[in-house]
Amino acid sequence: MIRVLHLRPVIFVLGIAALAMIFPLIYALALDDRIVARAFYLPLGAVLLVVLPAAFVTRKRPVRFSYNDGFLLVFLAWVFCCLLGAFPYYLSGRGISFCDAVFESSCGFATTGATAIGNIEALPRPLLLWRSLTHWFGGMGIVLLTVALLPLFGVGAFQLVKAEVPGPDKERVTPKITHTAKILWFFYLGLTAALFLFYRIGGMDWFDALCHALPMIATGGISTKNAGLSFYNSAFIDGVSAAFMLLSGLNFNLYYRLSRLKFREVCANSEGRAYFSIFIIAAVLITVALVPHYGSVGRALRYGSFQAASVLSTSGSVIADYEAWPVLAQAVLFALMFVGGCSGSTAGGIKVIRHVVLWKQVGNEFMRIAYPQGIFSVRLNRKVGRKDVVYGVAGFVCIYAFTVFITALVSAALGVDVFSSFCTALAVTGNIGIGFGASGPASNYGAFPAALKYFYSFIMLAGRLELWTVLILFVPEFWRK
Repeated sequence: MIRVLHLRPVIFVLGIAALAMIFPLIYALALDDRIVARAFYLPLGAVLLVVLPAAFVTRKRPVRFSYNDGFLLVFLAWVFCCLLGAFPYYLSGRGISFCDAVFESSCGFATTGATAIGNIEALPRPLLLWRSLTHWFGGMGIVLLTVALLPLFGVGAFQLVKAEVPGPDKERVTPKITHTAKILWFFYLGLTAALFLFYRIGGMDWFDALCHALPMIATGGISTKNAGLSFYNSAFIDGVSAAFMLLSGLNFNLYYRLSRLKFREVCANSEGRAYFSIFIIAAVLITVALVPHYGSVGRALRYGSFQAASVLSTSGSVIADYEAWPVLAQAVLFALMFVGGCSGSTAGGIKVIRHVVLWKQVGNEFMRIAYPQGIFSVRLNRKVGRKDVVYGVAGFVCIYAFTVFITALVSAALGVDVFSSFCTALAVTGNIGIGFGASGPASNYGAFPAALKYFYSFIMLAGRLELWTVLILFVPEFWRK
């Protein structure tokens, strides 16, 4: 079993999460809101009392942990971060129960565009800032952020990244994993800053621009307004948001290749081409369906492309009640809930690359029937892919479907209607947040039973970590190695 020294990476991850509380704490002190300030300095102080002595005592002791330990450490880090992030909500004096606080924190770090709070605008600004920060840190991954800093403490970190980075193939853009982490965070910061500036140009004040840019780049899609982005009624803001949701759902390794002027590699990327093709097809279908509904091609394109980008990137942002849309438009959005963003992005879901692999394998099976003696392989990025990738993708899709089924079954057992149970299961497993029925655009998760919200928190966390990282911990053979 894992030794105490091995928990040092988890302690450092918690330390970084706690240090993020300094920003809303300073803001609360500037506003002279002592109750909200206390909600931040109490958990911050408690964590630092543990982190600082641990960092000092073990600073010269290098840590090497096993493959098994890496999975467990990632899971523990995210669980503890979700629990830590719940205390500002619970201690804020706004009547938020501990269950709702845990759910809200889990939504943040899992970048799920959902909430259990009915009146968002009633929350104090420092708490709204913390809500956005949890999404932003959860987007690229607190573990990945810590990996860039762990060499300072003598900790080998590739096992952590293998467990945390989404997608079927963990790809280093540089030979050193810490250098990779820093490069990815550079692009992450750049996209956040760019979106912040666009929101300011679009008319948002600095606070709303920041609190919308942070979660949007993380494909969290939350807002400081009860009405979401529709509060601003701005075609410019909607268009910019749709564009950045798509960019955030793209594999971040492609940004590195663009910066190195490797345009051929970017254009040859199978997943990127499929990702944009899916979006264009979905946006066109929804727009066509919405033209009679809105009576204008422009408005239909505006709302249709936004919601297509929101669901495909698993951002979960809403600017219209799509449950009142024509059936075709709803059907396309429902289909997008089964897709997700790209691997190596901040998005959730099954991921586009897995759909690409499966469809290419389907094509190969047709070819084998036509040419029984032929030898066919899956080609990705115009290169022959590994055969074991197909097996891994098939296994993941099966476990994903099983998780959705179990989540829907538990929801139904606790009193949720069947349709809402299934849609909500898709929404939390894929970290989308929004769905249909009880999880639709006109609802939130506050009405669900407390036990179900705790369960959803676990499922969101498992979905954020690509299921395998969490579910493998419950397999006895994994620990017998």
